[in-house]
Amino acid sequence: MQGALQIAERLRVAAVQMVSTPRLEDNLEQAAQGIAQAVQEDAHLVVLPEYFCLMGHADTDKLALREAVGQGPIQDFLRAQARQHGIWLVGGTLPLDSGQADRIYNTSLVYGPDGSQLARYDKIHLFGFSGATEAYDESRTIRAGSAPQSFDAPCGRVGLSICYDLRFPELYRAFVPATLMVVPSAFTYTTGAAHWEVLLRARAIENQCYILAAAQGGRHENGRRTWGHSMLIDPWGVIVDCLPEGPGIVVGDIERERLAEVRAALPALQHRVL
Repeated sequence: MQGALQIAERLRVAAVQMVSTPRLEDNLEQAAQGIAQAVQEDAHLVVLPEYFCLMGHADTDKLALREAVGQGPIQDFLRAQARQHGIWLVGGTLPLDSGQADRIYNTSLVYGPDGSQLARYDKIHLFGFSGATEAYDESRTIRAGSAPQSFDAPCGRVGLSICYDLRFPELYRAFVPATLMVVPSAFTYTTGAAHWEVLLRARAIENQCYILAAAQGGRHENGRRTWGHSMLIDPWGVIVDCLPEGPGIVVGDIERERLAEVRAALPALQHRVL
């Protein structure tokens, strides 16, 4: 984590929802528009969705887009956007070189208002699902990360997670007492309709923190449909803002007073035994 920052009593944050394509240039333009819209709403911390830079026709398409740490057009874009707008930017995910020819890291990079990289999180839990009409196995093209990561922002400690991580509450418990946990995602329509909201609200309620989830949300050119419903949830489990489908943003405030109020009224974190 970076050094201590002055904590703000209120910080406006935003999640950018996208419907990414197989073309990097189009996706970067869509992301830039979403970031600009968030900044117009006075957001100072912005989160992009998982795979914001590419939703390819095949799982292996992202291997060709891989970047070395600190180098490449996707990282240049994220760095420049953070610096241009003076924001904390959680760059969804991008493919970073893993040292293996057939696998990449699915990585979330965080940049500060000066464009410096503040944190890196490689997705730990790799999605696998076999349904009647669809099947996914991220382990075929992704190398799993190994450690939780967080960073300091003006709202306090921020825990990093990615999509399928949402099903593993022990990861989020490792960040307590974080103020905010972020979840860049590309949930499938099938799993999202069944589990997305209830899992997000559970992570907020059990850890008494804010959850900000930035999702892919719509029908993609590769035939995939993602669930969307990007949202901001408060420590009581109240949905502050939600965007069901299509490109756009959700926005709201992280309030220290609300956080303290919930934790004082129901001191569950203090009652922990295990």
